[in-house]
Amino acid sequence: MEGIRKQAEGAIREFLELFPMPKGSLFVLGGSTSEVLGEKVGTRPSLEAAEAILEGLLPPLLERGVWVAVQGCEHLNRALVVERQAALAYGLEEVTVFPHPKAGGSLATVAFLRFQDPVMVASLRAQAHGGMDIGGVLIGMHLRPVAVPLRLSVRRIGEAVLLAAKTRPPLIGGGRAVYTREEMLRKVEEYRQGLP
Repeated sequence: MEGIRKQAEGAIREFLELFPMPKGSLFVLGGSTSEVLGEKVGTRPSLEAAEAILEGLLPPLLERGVWVAVQGCEHLNRALVVERQAALAYGLEEVTVFPHPKAGGSLATVAFLRFQDPVMVASLRAQAHGGMDIGGVLIGMHLRPVAVPLRLSVRRIGEAVLLAAKTRPPLIGGGRAVYTREEMLRKVEEYRQGLP
């Protein structure tokens, strides 16, 4: 379990280096502890593996003031565990259900037991700024519309494939639009100098 904790911690630290999430942003975590242990999703839930993953992932996120949402399994329609304050801040609909290893999954169960004031919500309403999917449990519906994959050096947690994503605002405009501050400043300078 210590190896799983270290993999999770290494992955989130690298994630935050590549995408330094600001205070108040929303991170979504989905995962299958069965997949982490080398089994088919849903066949071998493990509270111990969930503990190890959360021990590695949560501290760096919470130190930054990032809200964490942990997705439950399909038996709960992928409802998520969040802190009550996060649900209020993001206008999320609370639902009444308590996760357990066979309905909700081990990660959601352990998150519910660890969070200070946990609630279950039906959806994040596509508001998460970034997230991780451990074992192919599909978190995309919780991310903001323009998700960008993050290629981490940590490719697996245990035996489960690790996928990470950040989001960015949509790029709008046409041929005249610019997408970086540097490009904008160059265009302003060109305008001031009367260049075409």
